[in-house]
Amino acid sequence: MSHDDAGALARELLSAYETGGMIKIPPSARPGFDLNMAYDVEATLKQFREASGHKPVGRKVGYANKAMWRILKLETLVWAHMYDDTVHYAGGNSATLTVAHPRSLKIEPEIVFGLKKPVTGDCADAASALASVDWLALGFEIIDCPFPDWKFQPSDFVASFGLHAALVIGERIKVQPDLIPTLVDELSRFKLRMAKSGEIVEEGSGRNSLKSPALCLGELGGAIARRFPSHPLSAGEVVSSGTLTAGHTTGKGDLWTAEVEGISLPSLTLRLT
Repeated sequence: MSHDDAGALARELLSAYETGGMIKIPPSARPGFDLNMAYDVEATLKQFREASGHKPVGRKVGYANKAMWRILKLETLVWAHMYDDTVHYAGGNSATLTVAHPRSLKIEPEIVFGLKKPVTGDCADAASALASVDWLALGFEIIDCPFPDWKFQPSDFVASFGLHAALVIGERIKVQPDLIPTLVDELSRFKLRMAKSGEIVEEGSGRNSLKSPALCLGELGGAIARRFPSHPLSAGEVVSSGTLTAGHTTGKGDLWTAEVEGISLPSLTLRLT
């Protein structure tokens, strides 16, 4: 694919994103499309969104599971930008959310980080990654897929906004330097219960995100620095660090609650309206 092809594909994917339309043939099924081209498309989408007045505010992670890397022949996780009109802060520990053009929504509980310093390839361990963190919170990411039957490859994920529809962030907890050793341990061990209308649907763990969301943050920083050394994961960015459970199908009227055990984070409740 040429640069012009990447621009045309970005416009196609942006139209689907803005209207709720479907992409019948995923980019990965088209000649010449690979992960490198996917990041070119993602960068073009960022330019389009900025030109329409929307600010990139952070990154979301995909494939935070090394077992999937072997299957899909990935060298590291993948990512896409999130924007000021898709990232929302809950008032306290509850929120409501309306998704403008839903197709086939799923919900994922995640640990969210707010950065005070860049995260680069030098932040490969959990403690050094957390040294760059200003705050952390429990969050719900809502994902939506423009490809039929949720069938896609990592390159499709990158080129289609990381399937990102919205991120709702719960109460933020300040990361003090003296708390980092405790957080290193807690983030790798804590448990999470995901409930729909009061009934538990799945239990997850911090280990489901690259053995720790802090390790996932460090891996993301290194991966971005290698691919885009002039645009590292920077201070002020928000990072959604990979789902802690499977994604669960959701829609209007659903009420979801995530509660954690083993780390001092408040629960988070979200109603889709």
